[in-house]
Parts: sequence; C-alpha cells; structure tokens
Amino acid sequence: MSRRLLALVCVSVSLLTACGALPGTGGPERSTVTVWLMKDSASPEFVERFTEDFEHDHPDLDLDVRIQEWTGVGDKVQAALKADDGRGPDVIEVGNTQVPQYVEGGGLLDLTLESATRWGRADWLPGLAEPGRERFHQYGIPWYAANRVVIYRKDLFERAGVTVPPRTRAEWLADTEKLNADGHQGIYLAGQDWYTLAGFVWDEGGDLATEAGGRWEGALDTPAALRGMDFYRRLQALGGGPVGADEEHPPQAGVFAGGKVAQIVAVPGLARAVLERNPALRDRLGFFPVPGRTAGRPGAVFTGGSDLVVPRNTDVRDGAVAVVSALTGARWDTDLARTMKYVPNKAKLAKAVAGEEGVTAMAAGAARGRATPSTPEWAAVEADNPIKGYMTKVLTGSDPATEARRASQRITEALTVTY
Repeated sequence: MSRRLLALVCVSVSLLTACGALPGTGGPERSTVTVWLMKDSASPEFVERFTEDFEHDHPDLDLDVRIQEWTGVGDKVQAALKADDGRGPDVIEVGNTQVPQYVEGGGLLDLTLESATRWGRADWLPGLAEPGRERFHQYGIPWYAANRVVIYRKDLFERAGVTVPPRTRAEWLADTEKLNADGHQGIYLAGQDWYTLAGFVWDEGGDLATEAGGRWEGALDTPAALRGMDFYRRLQALGGGPVGADEEHPPQAGVFAGGKVAQIVAVPGLARAVLERNPALRDRLGFFPVPGRTAGRPGAVFTGGSDLVVPRNTDVRDGAVAVVSALTGARWDTDLARTMKYVPNKAKLAKAVAGEEGVTAMAAGAARGRATPSTPEWAAVEADNPIKGYMTKVLTGSDPATEARRASQRITEALTVTY
C-alpha cells in the first residue's frame, strides 16, 4: 500500500478510532522515511548507528536508507522530484553545487523557516550554504564539506631549510622557490587546475561570474580576477606541471608518489592514494591550509561537499525534516566528520576533528570556502570549460587581459538562458 493511500485510510479510520491507535496494534501507526545517501559519503557503521538512534527517538518513524551511485544520479534525482506515486525518497543527499538545478524545477521543499529558527544557518560554511539558497530561500541544508589543502613532504621542507609551513602567499612563493632545487619540483601544479585558480581569484576579491538584474556574466577579465591568475602563473612556474592538462592528466597522486615533488594542492584524502603507490612516504607527509594574502587568514578555496534536500512531493514532511535536523545537527554532523574525515557544516564544530592534521588544515580553509556560481547553467560552463583553455593560453605567454575577455565572453554565452 502506498503511503498516500495509507494516509487516506488513516483519515477514514480516525472517525472511529482516533487515527494512530488502530485496534490490535498496541501503538501509533509508523511511517517510513526513505533517505537517499551517496556511496561512500557515510560508512555502513555510521548509518546503522544513526538509524538505531533516530528510530529510538522517533517511535512513529522507520528509516529506509538507500545508497546511490554518483554516476548518473542527476537524472535519477530529477525523476524522483517529478514523481507522484508516493514511492520516491523523502530526503536526498546532493552535491552542494547541484542544488540550483534542482531548485529550478520547483521540486524542493523550502526549508527557510527551519534554517533560520532552529538550525543556525548564520553559522553554516558559506561554500555549502550559498549554493543551497535561491534569493532568500534555503532549500539545501549543509551536511559536510571537503576542500583543498597543501599536501607536502616534511623531509624535503626540512632539507630546504623551511622549518614551518608558509602562512602567506609571499612566503609560499619564496619557500617553493627554495624547494625547487636538487632535481625536485617545488610544487606540482597542473596548468588547468581551475578549482585552485578559483580560490586565488576569490582571495583577490574577484569571481568567475557575477549576476546583475538576473543576468549572469563571466568575470575573469576584472582586475581582481587577473591578479588571481597572475599568482597562479607565478606559482605554477615553480614546478613542472603540464600547462595543457588538469590535475587528473596524469593523476597528480601518482606524480607526487614518484618522490620528486615537494607539494601538491589537493583534498587530504588524496594522501591515501599517494601512500598506496609509495608506502615509504607514510611518515613524511604533512598538510597546511592554502596560504592567504595575510598571515591571519587562510586563502579562499573551492568547497565541495553535500547538502540534504527534501522533495516537495514527500508525504512524510515532518519525518523528512526531522531526519535532516538530526543529520545536520551538531551531534551527528560531528560524528560523521570524525568517522569520514570531513569538515563539519559549521566552523565552530571544527574542534571535533582537531586531532586529524589533514582535516584540521581543511577546516581552516573551509571557513573561507566558496562554491561555483549559483546558477543551474553553470553545468554548461563546465561541460566545455573555457577557463581551462584560458589558463593554458596565459601560461604559454598569451596576453592575460585579452584571453580573459575571450573566456569571460564564452562564460557569459553559456550562462545566458534563451527561451
């Protein structure tokens, strides 16, 4: 029996029995909340702990947690948001930058009231909260974050006389130049690592694209964005990263594992792949936040991670909201962060993962994290990414201002919606 049909039966029976206490049941009628979580976002042990605790605290609710694959999930989510059979998910984990495309179709429940009055949205990491917001309405509720840090070789730093990790961009350049000696690359930075570039652009006060009057335009040609690109150019030149490829071609974990690179910019979890290839580096790897312009403020970084959303077509609204409230609340959010080595959804919760060097570095950067422009059309930009080509042009000697204007125009065209 579908949940909607069950609800109709319940209404009818309530005329005689005060619905929720059917003869012979011995207790309230239970509803099922179906939750879609993505593969590897939470361990089976975490899901089991949470389910048991949540059902204990909510005796009228059962949880049905179903694990989804990231590949192809967008179409699956869109179909679920349009379904009207009452069998779809009631809570869905989505990538933080995916929320705008689901908001556009009107398929998500507006959770602004709960966010403002119960969930402390003013404290959320901006890189998770902003993509989940449309105007002043909150649809995506921040769950966990992950962002880039600098993974470095402690032994090579010591050999070069660098006793503490750099805290400013100027120090980072100077130290990397020292490290770029004796057959070692001071840093391996691929020429088309545009997520890392985005952080430098944001740090300078620029952006990839801006909105005015409902119209989005590329913004790589602003003075601030050009300063970010210039810093990228200077840093990238202190290593041998390919100027015409991104960080996955070849995978930078393999390059770093080769033993001739002092630093890479990556999420801390990439260290596992490095150690799988070269276990001899196990005690030689360290982590520090991407340096900012001043010592007291880490650099801005792209924040990836997940938000939780509730489809408008759910027929267990209160139960779905209760699940979101519990999963994103301090207790279970910090439990997940410790279990999976994530950054919690609020900067003030970062102390929960203070014992993990890589996560601590990540949390420091997450406080200044950002996301890609909050528009459904951004996916069209990434599909044929003009930022990558722009970077290669600059790194091979083309005029930055000219190439930035061209790339910005292409971004504008991709973001322009025609009906």
